[in-house]
Amino acid sequence: MEAENPLLDDYVLSLARTERPRVCFLPSASGDADHYVVRFYRAFEASRCRPSHVSLFRRDGVPMDVRAHLLAQDVIYVGGGSVLSLLGVWSAHGIDLILREAWESGVILCGVSAGSLCWFAEGITAFHGAARPFTGLGLLPWSNTVHYEAERGRGDEYRRRLAEGMCPGFAAEDGTALHFTGARLHRVVSSHPGARAFRMSRTSGRVVRRTLRAAYLGGDGANALPGRVADRGSPSLRVAPEPAAAAG
Repeated sequence: MEAENPLLDDYVLSLARTERPRVCFLPSASGDADHYVVRFYRAFEASRCRPSHVSLFRRDGVPMDVRAHLLAQDVIYVGGGSVLSLLGVWSAHGIDLILREAWESGVILCGVSAGSLCWFAEGITAFHGAARPFTGLGLLPWSNTVHYEAERGRGDEYRRRLAEGMCPGFAAEDGTALHFTGARLHRVVSSHPGARAFRMSRTSGRVVRRTLRAAYLGGDGANALPGRVADRGSPSLRVAPEPAAAAG
């Protein structure tokens, strides 16, 4: 939900196999901030999808059967904020188990910032100050950090933890999205020219960073947004579990 830049949001919608996909927003990482919910409904207008949200901090915005509602979605979009708070409240309400069930049934899972971090086995967060490790849902058996090199200390801490044994993974700069099919990275896309992502690993005790080619979604030809019909099949391979598009 970048301001005045819908490219990543459009990309997510293009992965769904319906003209007006059902998209549910989980703003848990922000404490269900009102302004964030409003931004979601502005970005995902009813004219092009069927938007909804689930609030865990308020009485409104809570379906009678949260599990049934989430499993009925085409896309579940997780907002940014504190990944530690998000994981805690999800565990308390059983949302973590429902999301795994949704993923295994073919629902597209995506998100920005904390909404990217949460899907991975572990990673680095700096929302509460100094960069620190966290343990995620583990749907993707990799590590992850976002806002790479944009926030002081995050990249250094990620490299240090990798050297100490954190599992290999991916770092994403702002404006990039990691598109996974199952646990396999399928594609890297970006909403800004030059935005980068990196494959991070450890070899012979040394941390290795490999730049991943990002397809700019505002370009033409092969780099453009997948078509809504004919071209949509390639980036959204229908395998179980369904793709997770994790944005930086």
